[in-house]
Amino acid sequence: MKNLMNGARKVKKEELCGNPQGGAERGMTPPEDPRPSLFGLRSWFRNLLKVALPLLLGGFILYWVYRDFDFAQAARVLRHGIRWDWMALSLFFGVWSHVERAMRWRQTLEPLGYRPRASRLVDAIYLSYATSLVIPRVGEVSRCGVLSRYEGVPFSKSLGTVVTERLVDTLCMLFLAGVTLVLELPVFLTFFRQTGTKIPSLVHLLTSPWFYVALFCVVGVLVLAVWLVRMLSFFERVRGVVLDVWQGVMSLCRVRNVPLFLLHTVLMWLCYFLHFYLTFYCFPFSEGLGVQAGLVMFVAGTFAVIVPTPNGAGPWHFAVITMMMLYGVSSADASLFALLVHGIQTLLVIVLGLWGWLHLVLGGRKG
Repeated sequence: MKNLMNGARKVKKEELCGNPQGGAERGMTPPEDPRPSLFGLRSWFRNLLKVALPLLLGGFILYWVYRDFDFAQAARVLRHGIRWDWMALSLFFGVWSHVERAMRWRQTLEPLGYRPRASRLVDAIYLSYATSLVIPRVGEVSRCGVLSRYEGVPFSKSLGTVVTERLVDTLCMLFLAGVTLVLELPVFLTFFRQTGTKIPSLVHLLTSPWFYVALFCVVGVLVLAVWLVRMLSFFERVRGVVLDVWQGVMSLCRVRNVPLFLLHTVLMWLCYFLHFYLTFYCFPFSEGLGVQAGLVMFVAGTFAVIVPTPNGAGPWHFAVITMMMLYGVSSADASLFALLVHGIQTLLVIVLGLWGWLHLVLGGRKG
């Protein structure tokens, strides 16, 4: 009895003193430290940088380009100076380009044994472009997540098909750049001569606008390369995932209808071009520019968006403005064109992203 009384006193003492070991023995867990861990802070800081750095980079370039711009004039043109019939036609081709990309994507998924619904693929594309406005390049990952959640396609396999798509698009970009360079070689030579590219002076080099375009593009490519290396190093840790990604990449070799795949690719890039080129007819100062001029600006803008800023904001403006001035458009008009066209097209991306998200949520998962 005495031993039992001593044991009871010991237990009571542990309860009063809050003995953690005694509490653990009775199934009680000690209270968690409310302070955030160092790992959590680092993760939070990395996520903050992913959003903040592209915004700061794009904002800095936009400030530099538009530091002396008359925004009141832009507002007046937006209300009364745009031909909205041509803009609507341009936006139609912007929407249709996403449809073509979705149909082409399905062709790369079919050899893997998956045939997602066309509406889900289109919604995933809409959402991918919208999410890239927040964190550049994350849209490619998000659309794979959409297919995994709503259509049951393994994430790693769909990611492999996205890598394949991007390789094809890179070849298309290089082909367009080569054709444009051949067709408009005198224009590029004039550009290099006017910007002082051939002058070996360091001062002239640093004051050349083309130097900054090239610099920002190089930075963007390096950032993209680092991201890809990190993604690959992550996937190398899990052999099964790597094999799934590789199956997705190699799905291009097993596409059942190659002519249809090529047709979707051509139509998609044609829609991209018309989405941009038709905006020339929205303004009096640009409606006289020809197809070749549009091709030059389209290629320049396409390469400029390699720089990781939201929807290419900043680098795209700079590239398009610079190229428009080569064709005799004034700096003020070129700046106005880039600001309004990019703003309206970005608004389209946001609207389509919201539509895709709502359609996915209301439609529910497959089966």
